[in-house]
Amino acid sequence: MRESWRWFGPKDPVSLDDIRQTGATDIVSALHTVPTGDVWSVAAIKEYKSTIERGNSEHSSIVWSVVESIPVHEDIKLGREECQIYIDNWITSMENLAHCGVKTICYNFMPVIDWTRTDLNFRLSSGVYALRFDQKKFAAFDLFILQRPNADADYTEQEILDAEDIFTEMSAKERDQLTHNIIAGLPGKMTDAYTLADFRQALAQYQHISHKDLRGNLYAFLAQVLPRAEALGVKLAIHPDDPPRDMLGLPRIICTADDLDSLFADQPSPANGITLCVGTYGSRPDNDLPDMARRFSSRIHFAHLRGVSRDPDEQRSFYEANHLDSDIDMVSVIRELLTEERNRSQQHALQSKEQQDVGNSAAEIFIRPDHGHQMMDDIGKTVNPGYSGIGRLKGLAEVRGVIRALSSMI
Repeated sequence: MRESWRWFGPKDPVSLDDIRQTGATDIVSALHTVPTGDVWSVAAIKEYKSTIERGNSEHSSIVWSVVESIPVHEDIKLGREECQIYIDNWITSMENLAHCGVKTICYNFMPVIDWTRTDLNFRLSSGVYALRFDQKKFAAFDLFILQRPNADADYTEQEILDAEDIFTEMSAKERDQLTHNIIAGLPGKMTDAYTLADFRQALAQYQHISHKDLRGNLYAFLAQVLPRAEALGVKLAIHPDDPPRDMLGLPRIICTADDLDSLFADQPSPANGITLCVGTYGSRPDNDLPDMARRFSSRIHFAHLRGVSRDPDEQRSFYEANHLDSDIDMVSVIRELLTEERNRSQQHALQSKEQQDVGNSAAEIFIRPDHGHQMMDDIGKTVNPGYSGIGRLKGLAEVRGVIRALSSMI
């Protein structure tokens, strides 16, 4: 497997020299300063790639190999008539990345907001700090801070009473912090920060968009993107909705194995693949991750190997657990990925040289640690929530050990 590491650019507290020390060889990043919908120019891509790789002549080599993400403009998700310019720009950005040798692209199709957490510093019994999603806090935000129209229809009477109790007990500072955590734009999110008024307006745009509508808009987008991706040897890897369920009145369409079956039935191109975000899919108890890794093995171009622990009394609530100590059988997931790599390698060996030279035919799957704990010397430091250095290094070391052990047996 290709060990990768997410880097948020020159202002990331975890430097490129730090990343070299982890042993990771590939960088996962994006042009975060380019506004959503604008073209990523060849010049900008080359400059960013040079920033990442310029130390390779003197130090261990690292390469920008994976994009996470090219953001998809809201007009595309809404299926507006004027969305064609944004689809064309997305395709041009993809073409420019391929021209520069970056051919694995993670993206998502989440309306309005990207990944969402209620707590960015949830203290575990060990003393480390983790990301957490608390369903009751989220309901308190939705019902009593955001005051979304008709929100009460999404909750039971008891859930509304619990949310009201939580809201009443929160201080003004705690309410502001919860609001910030949910809508202010976390690192790695490719959506803008919102005010409450802007957020309400953004949500209102989707009041008449159904699951069928949103799914159709995704498929229409991919129908234009995938032929060009296939010709370029680019692999697209859609990230699941996080958390993987409807929220805030918004439809979510990449949440389960059935959602993926529908995606591939409609758009069967081999360039159409997934980011197997183990923690995101695993935050739903009805998602069997080892089975999904096996079932969609040929479609997995990228994997986030993190785990979550769900609240036994409220399965919609969870916190980011240790990479190997969660509700997910990570060892079995990694075994399935290694088996797929072996199968790809065998298939690749049977191809002609001309076939081997076309496109991105490497057998290895890009993996990365994700949402590590803030721990040890990183506690008290300014870090990107979920992306501190030591916690992710611990996760990478754990995953690396499993890979080495299983590789000797497969």
